[in-house]
Amino acid sequence: MAQSLSPRLHGVWLAEHGIDGAYVKLPVRPEDVSVAIRGLQRIGFAGVSVTVPHKEAAFAVAHRVDEAARAAGAVNQLVFRDDGEIEGLNTDATGLAASLAEVDFAGKPVVLLGAGGAARAARVALKGAREIRVLNRTPGRLGALGLAHWADAAKDAALVVNTTGAGMKGTPSLDLDLTLLPKTAVVCDIVYNPLHTPLLKQARGQGLKTVDGLGMLIHQAVPAFRAFYGVEPKVTPALRRALEEALEGALA
Repeated sequence: MAQSLSPRLHGVWLAEHGIDGAYVKLPVRPEDVSVAIRGLQRIGFAGVSVTVPHKEAAFAVAHRVDEAARAAGAVNQLVFRDDGEIEGLNTDATGLAASLAEVDFAGKPVVLLGAGGAARAARVALKGAREIRVLNRTPGRLGALGLAHWADAAKDAALVVNTTGAGMKGTPSLDLDLTLLPKTAVVCDIVYNPLHTPLLKQARGQGLKTVDGLGMLIHQAVPAFRAFYGVEPKVTPALRRALEEALEGALA
C-alpha cells in the first residue's frame, strides 16, 4: 500500500481532464475494512481502489459485482453509486490481459504462480491458454501444487505469470530455476515496484522475453477512472515514462 503508484497515475489523468478531485492512499487494517469502506462512502468518496490483502474482504462488502469479480472472488475497485449501493469491479483481469496483448499463449500451457485474489483474476485473463498450471508456496488453493512441482510445470510452458508479492520491494524473490523453461517462454511479473524484479532480471539473463507489472497497473486503472469520473483516460508512452521516472525517483 505504501509503495502504490496509483495516486501518481490517477493524478496525471485528473490534471489532464481538469477534474477537481484527488486520489489518496489510506492505510486500513484488515479488521477495519468494512467499517472504513462504509465510512468513506458516507463522507462522499466516489469510490475506492483496493489492494492486497483486502480484495476478498471488499468483495464481501459489495452489493453487486461484475463478471470478472465474480469469477475471481475478489475486487480491486469499489464504486459508490447514487442509489447507495456499492458496486465491486475486478479490473485486474482487464489490466493483465492488456499487458499481455502481444504475448502468444493461446492454446498453450501457462504457469501461474500464486493462488490468491490476484491469481484468480489472472485466470480470467489467461482463459485462452490450453492449460493453467497453478503453483503456490502453500498447495491447495485454486487446486495449486507446491513449488516443488516447478520442473514439471515449466518444461513446455509458453508463459509464466507471477501473481505473488515475492520480489516486491523489501521482500525476497521466489527461488525458481528458469533454465527449465523453453527458450521461447515469456515471464511476466505483476509486481511493479521494483519495476525490474529479481524474477525478471533472472529471466532476461536467460535470454527470455519479459513483461513487467507497470502495464497491468496502468491498464487496470482505465476502467476504474472511468467508473469514478465518467471519463475515459488515455494510456500513452508519455504516461508510462512519467511513472517509470517516479519509480526511479523512489528508489534513488
